[in-house]
Amino acid sequence: MTEPSTSLKAKPRAFLGVETSARGQRWVPRLSPAGENRALAMAQTHGIADLIARVLAGRDVPVDEAPAFLDPTLRRLMPDPFNLTDCQPAVERLVAAISKGQKVAIFGDYDVDGACSSALMFRFLEHFGIDAEIYIPDRIFEGYGPNPQAIDSLIDAGAELIVTVDCGSTSHESIAAAKARGIDVVVIDHHQVGVDLPEAYALVNPNREDDLSGQGHLCAAGVVFLVLVATLRALRQAGDNRAAGLDLLGWLDIVALATVCDVVPLKGLNRAYVVKGLLVARSLSNPGLSALFKRAGLAGPVTPYHFGFLIGPRINAGGRIGDAALGSRLLTVEAGDEADAIAERLDELNRQRQAIEAKMLAEAEEDAISEFGDGSGAGVIVTAREGWHPGIVGLLASRLKDRFGRPAFAIAFDAFGKGTGSGRSVSGFDLGRMVRQAVEQKLLVKGGGHAMAAGLTVEPAKLSSLRAFFEEQAREAVEALAANAVLKLDGALSASGATLELIDRLEAAGPYGSGHPQPVFAVPGHKVRDARVIGTGGHVKVTLESAEGGRIDGIAFRAADKPLGEALLAARGRRLHVAGTLSGDYWQGRRRVQLRIIDSAEPD
Repeated sequence: MTEPSTSLKAKPRAFLGVETSARGQRWVPRLSPAGENRALAMAQTHGIADLIARVLAGRDVPVDEAPAFLDPTLRRLMPDPFNLTDCQPAVERLVAAISKGQKVAIFGDYDVDGACSSALMFRFLEHFGIDAEIYIPDRIFEGYGPNPQAIDSLIDAGAELIVTVDCGSTSHESIAAAKARGIDVVVIDHHQVGVDLPEAYALVNPNREDDLSGQGHLCAAGVVFLVLVATLRALRQAGDNRAAGLDLLGWLDIVALATVCDVVPLKGLNRAYVVKGLLVARSLSNPGLSALFKRAGLAGPVTPYHFGFLIGPRINAGGRIGDAALGSRLLTVEAGDEADAIAERLDELNRQRQAIEAKMLAEAEEDAISEFGDGSGAGVIVTAREGWHPGIVGLLASRLKDRFGRPAFAIAFDAFGKGTGSGRSVSGFDLGRMVRQAVEQKLLVKGGGHAMAAGLTVEPAKLSSLRAFFEEQAREAVEALAANAVLKLDGALSASGATLELIDRLEAAGPYGSGHPQPVFAVPGHKVRDARVIGTGGHVKVTLESAEGGRIDGIAFRAADKPLGEALLAARGRRLHVAGTLSGDYWQGRRRVQLRIIDSAEPD
């Protein structure tokens, strides 16, 4: 019997009867009846706690794979690196460079994954006494990936091998320029690529169409690590005594940082990278990371949250508005004083980035409200101004998407009329496809991306036509998505039931992130004892009290001027349904439970 179409399936019941929340969402249980049965089977078969079984079942973990999922190990999940297409020639060329003592240039990207990938390769080559140089292009003046001018300058400076990491899969002209000068290029990347590949000595990318490794979910640093594992094995087999003294597992904190910040799916090998990398990170053995954690005010053991929201933005700040090479330099330094100096600079750049972003966001929201009102009638939010910083537009687009619940673009025009833009999408709408269609329609100078994010370059004269094209392409689909917006909940609990013991049990099913979302719980019908705006970011802090007198503190980030924040502030002294995720935060040396609020609803 065939599966009924989605349109014919019974609509899931509303959780707590919430049909429309403060954020315009219908609350539904994450588990279907089949999921309930899977959770029960998981608990009965493997002795897994009921709550953990529900969390795993709600994330489509098969019953027979549950025990292994809870204990991701590198030994079990690490594939043979040589299953990656072109890994063999890449390893052979790296081994040759090390045995001959050749100078190697590492060309990376300016984001966290690029910095981590570059640092891994640099540290590996440095261990074997190789003169290695990291080159990170300027985001504004050079853009993404290798360019012929930079390639020439690296060769002029003596590079005998160029290794590109987190870039290079589409750099035909630049790699051809290196080849014309007799210099080999090894590409290690993870971005989507077609059948037309540049003529590199080796191109290792699990997302190339002829790669059957099944590792396309890895970030670039994850791919680099696999190549280094294979290279170290080859050097040991060749009798290089220096190979015995290198412990690659000690660098898994760098791999985990990249995996979290590049928002790749936390499945398979990625889970092992993050779980084992967090253990390394908690030892604070990397001087650069240790210094940046100190600057960021780390409290308690390192978690994926700290990687994604404390460390990642600071490393990215260098690539956005400062020296793009600061991040990779931080991850490779050994001296504490140098690490402290770089961490201080990145922290300062992050504060500058925050100030620039706040000013641009106020302008963008003003323009968007003037043009689109509350956004409910728009298919795509497009804002543009001359003088905006092009390194901030991606963050701006993300904030606009969150504010209006629509795909959003922010475009920075320079004094010469060049518009550099970035877009962020809502779940279910393929933004990259729409941008590529705009390129085909000659509305953009260039553009591309994936489902959830895209970049573009546009001329001022084409902006109006581009807006109209985006609106035509997106309105119907986006309106349908908005009309059917749901928040999936893993269950309900009271303030007294939200304990540190519960959080520890939930963390056993983590780490959470892309492809493995953090559990969301409803705290139903609790009285809002207190609600107020705190900090400069417009966060709303509340204290919820159950009928039995149990209390829990919650916070809704950047919500003060949004429907969620307004609903929380208006509910002082009244009962309210609140939904969010639980965390164990540290405050003045003590660990406490905190609810990160993502939605609310009026009880019937």
